[in-house]
Amino acid sequence: MANLLITGGAGFIGSHTCLALLQEGHHLVVLDNFANSGPEALRRVAELAGLEGWNEPGDGFWSTADQRVILRRGDVRLRRDLDPLFASGSIDGVLHFAGLKAVAESIQQPLQYWDVNVNGTVSLLQAMEAGNCRTVVFSSSATLYGHAERVPIAEEAPIRPINPYGQTKAAVEQLLADVAGSHPDWRIARLRYFNPVGAHPSGRIGEDPQGTPSNIFPLISQVAMGHRPELEVFGSDWPTSDGTGVRDYIHVMDLAEGHGAALGLLLAEPPQLLTLNLGSGQGHSVLDLVNAFSTASGWSIPVRISARRPGDSAMSIADPGAAQRRMGWRTRRSLAEICRDGWAWQQANPRGYGA
Repeated sequence: MANLLITGGAGFIGSHTCLALLQEGHHLVVLDNFANSGPEALRRVAELAGLEGWNEPGDGFWSTADQRVILRRGDVRLRRDLDPLFASGSIDGVLHFAGLKAVAESIQQPLQYWDVNVNGTVSLLQAMEAGNCRTVVFSSSATLYGHAERVPIAEEAPIRPINPYGQTKAAVEQLLADVAGSHPDWRIARLRYFNPVGAHPSGRIGEDPQGTPSNIFPLISQVAMGHRPELEVFGSDWPTSDGTGVRDYIHVMDLAEGHGAALGLLLAEPPQLLTLNLGSGQGHSVLDLVNAFSTASGWSIPVRISARRPGDSAMSIADPGAAQRRMGWRTRRSLAEICRDGWAWQQANPRGYGA
């Protein structure tokens, strides 16, 4: 059992990981500015974990009665929000999810992405060092591989990001490598996600993007619910089997369990810099995903083909072998289960957490 700080823990991946960590017995302090999330996700996480007494005393603070989960509103870029969390010296490690993640938006707003993703991480690492906490699991991304020369993609592949979002992830990874070299006590895991999708099978927590979704899975869900007339697919002339982009889709609960495995390894082994892909090793095209979701939901998904988007690539599939060798971790859930669980979430929460 460890006392952990989870930045961005009310978001999609963060909330599912919080549930996995609670089920492992950890105590959590969650920091989130709710830019693309809200406290309701953590209330439901606590409920699913069997915790009682969700208190909302105000002033940006929530907690369970037993203090197993403490949620604070705050911004990872601000030391005034971070320093009090480390003041007692009780934080054993950090899982860093806070950040912006939309490729297209990053092209339109690069200054915002560099500020939140890079400057936010600098601020966090400074606060950690001041609080004598040197264990961190970082939410990285396969986008930093860019147009990979070989597929499946191993961790040794060249880092060649093709959009500002990927460039910010690459910059933070380099920062973490520099920090690891600055002091022998740092325990750092850089986890390169491929495409997290789906939801918890209970239908109680899932992806709830604010405004227009930037990821394909909630867009497909919204078409199936009748909230959108069709799905826009960017490019049908990629060098793939059906002309649409191929991605490695990973169930969000598999991803959450991967974080628990990485944290356990860092705490059990000597200090190190660990870099691992988290993916299934299987590729599915956009149309494969559409067809699987149609089967799960029982609804046809109308598709409209548009031109390719800047910053996209034809194919991105993980080589997950290192994660299995180092952590004993691999994905356990199929594309059909991803679509089943995502549809269950969408049906139960047609307007997300705000319904």
